[in-house]
Amino acid sequence: MSDAATLGPRDRRGDWRPPTLIEPPPLYAWPPHPRAILKWLFGFPGYLLPWNALYAVIATLTWVIATPDMARMRTLSADWVAQLLAVNFVLIVLFYGALHLRLNVQQRQGLDYKYTNRWQATGNPTFVFGNQVRDNVFWTLASAVPIWTGWEVLTFWLQANGHLPYVTWAAHPIYCVLLMLVIPVWREAHFYLIHRLIHWPPLYRTVHSLHHKNVDPGPWSGLAMHPVEHALYFSGVLLHWIVPSNGLHVVFHLQHLAFAPGPGHAGFEKLRVGGTDVATGNYMHYLHHRYFEVNYGSDLVPIDKWVGTFHDGSAAAEERMNARLKARAQRRG
Repeated sequence: MSDAATLGPRDRRGDWRPPTLIEPPPLYAWPPHPRAILKWLFGFPGYLLPWNALYAVIATLTWVIATPDMARMRTLSADWVAQLLAVNFVLIVLFYGALHLRLNVQQRQGLDYKYTNRWQATGNPTFVFGNQVRDNVFWTLASAVPIWTGWEVLTFWLQANGHLPYVTWAAHPIYCVLLMLVIPVWREAHFYLIHRLIHWPPLYRTVHSLHHKNVDPGPWSGLAMHPVEHALYFSGVLLHWIVPSNGLHVVFHLQHLAFAPGPGHAGFEKLRVGGTDVATGNYMHYLHHRYFEVNYGSDLVPIDKWVGTFHDGSAAAEERMNARLKARAQRRG
């Protein structure tokens, strides 16, 4: 059955939009609605399922199986640094590669849930190698993975040498679980602040414009950034330089930063897995790639709504955006 028959028609440009508007989670509703909050926390889809739980499982396996022990990381050496780099390289290739293979190569669900009817660009000199996917893969593997690993190496080395506040799961299990739950919220708040910074015109022109070449993004577009942006983006791990943490928290935080942009830039509202349609939750960010001046953050931490840069996908939101941009242009003369 075609996407038009099951999901609603496309517009004259071939674009499709979700039938429901973007809304912040019930966590921010007043007065509070405890049942709605619990459903959001533990339901499917919800805060934990599927993505945060998946990232937590991958991080736990990585920490237990593939991360050097703290005693070994007290001394900087090429062997364990190379081990971390290799692990991160393999994980990102498997995760992003699987999304790209299913959605864009095999096209298992065709255009169902795809925001546009276009695929990634080829023969376009805007991109390295003239190819959007190859450009995105290049920046991800040549810049994102090494810089991600650099932050990881530095943080582990500082933890191993007692320079950062450190806690163990055995001594503080409840605290450690709560910190795992909070990390995605901190990640989104930090992302908003960094994202607004790199939309400052001088930084946008020299740094962030590279990422915004992806007007019609795909999974590999998520980490296709300038090295300066990668350094700022992964700096969210600095939380663990201040807040008492465990090495698993560091792995989870950095992997969350690395993995989440994949489904977040997939270009599809949902990923069809077997008979289940799994939300990617990326329409809010897709609108940012389309309009540039809205939705700098996510609905998890709805700063955009609080400061007036929120676009929920409606015609009314588009009118508000245009009025705001017109007023700004008039103020600048």
